[in-house]
Amino acid sequence: MNNPDCMVFLVDDDPLVRDSVADLLGSAGFAVRVFASASEFLRANRPDVPACLILDVELPDLNGLDLQQALSNAGIEIPIIFITGHGDIPMTVRAMKAGAAEFLTKPFRGQELILAVQQALARNSKLREIRSEVDELRRRLRSLTPREREVLGLVAKGLLNKQIAGELGTTDMTIKVHRGRVMRKMRADSLADLVRMAEKLKITPDGGILC
Repeated sequence: MNNPDCMVFLVDDDPLVRDSVADLLGSAGFAVRVFASASEFLRANRPDVPACLILDVELPDLNGLDLQQALSNAGIEIPIIFITGHGDIPMTVRAMKAGAAEFLTKPFRGQELILAVQQALARNSKLREIRSEVDELRRRLRSLTPREREVLGLVAKGLLNKQIAGELGTTDMTIKVHRGRVMRKMRADSLADLVRMAEKLKITPDGGILC
């Protein structure tokens, strides 16, 4: 994926590495922004587009592993490709356990980095697509009344109208009306579609949302 709407960020304190990696990725069609330190990267205004981060482990201020942790703590989800000339197994394990997309040891082959970038951008693009879909579903969910949310939760649990009526102490006809409103407000084409939406939202039987 070398879509011009995507962005590759590169953080490395070695200007020769920054230039060579930027040239390599630029020639492969990627848009690249380079930074000499973690703090410079954190201060920058970054476009809201699919992206990945190529990150050196050894940096003059905050090291790469600590930057990875800082981004995670801030809720910033961006695939990270670590590059280092001094990697070891514990370092690699720590990075990968924390969600790193790849860990490359210098010198690495250009095609190896390009492939890692393509995979990381595809991963981030898919994540953003899923998040956008869930955000839209949450907007629709907010349009439901408390009772409609309860009905949605019980429908997602697999209960029939009669069973839902028994749970909520009302009639089948009332539940049928509520269910129709839920379908319309959630823009569900079918019951199966509505259940899939509820699963994506992690709706509980009482109409709440799991964190």
